[in-house]
Amino acid sequence: MMQDTIARIEARLNRAEKMSDETRRDLLALLEELKAEVNGLADTHADEAQSIAGFAQVSAHEATRNEPNAAALGHSIGGLEASVAQFEQSHPGLVGVVNRVCHALSNLGI
Repeated sequence: MMQDTIARIEARLNRAEKMSDETRRDLLALLEELKAEVNGLADTHADEAQSIAGFAQVSAHEATRNEPNAAALGHSIGGLEASVAQFEQSHPGLVGVVNRVCHALSNLGI
């Protein structure tokens, strides 16, 4: 199920019209990092990993809409950040990549 969610995020990024090729490459690279981190987490914390993937999907959707909704983007990014907060000590790589994804998606919504 998580693989499907990440595949949908990737497809959404590839279809985004208002995104430069450089930004798309950067986000897809971050998505690969996120995929590796979430897959590792899925073995021990499946529900939390699914929440992270779900919030990432909603955030990518909101950031790549033709007419972004700043409030919805802010809420989805806040949810993504909150979903990884408990892993700061045990999974710093996950928290780092999520923070970079949030920053990149926030910049798209501006």
